[in-house]
Amino acid sequence: MSKMEIYDPAMCCSTGVCGPSVNPELIRVAAVIENLKKAGIEVKRHNLSSAPQDFLNSAVVNQKLNSKGANVLPITVVDGKIVKESGYPTNAEFANWLGVSIDKIQAIPVKTKVHKCNCGPKGCC
Repeated sequence: MSKMEIYDPAMCCSTGVCGPSVNPELIRVAAVIENLKKAGIEVKRHNLSSAPQDFLNSAVVNQKLNSKGANVLPITVVDGKIVKESGYPTNAEFANWLGVSIDKIQAIPVKTKVHKCNCGPKGCC
């Protein structure tokens, strides 16, 4: 199985729910990675603000940062090679690069019970 690492730009958290506005792309990526984890597949993430040494330790990421600057982040590395820069992988790319079914990574929508009168779980008013 392939090894994937994502080198994130400097941010306070990887979930996208911190700061003044929610970033839906970070929420999607966090959900995909959580689903992969549940399937036994690890995707390692490195945050520039909390783990800058990881960026220096990766020759390919360090070279890319030196040549293009921090705007090249996020960078996705699979088996030691950069496969994407300046954006997060799509669900199809995650599935393709990790050799898994796309069904394993997509978030399963939570089913909610619909009440015809919209009064709540105890029934109609």
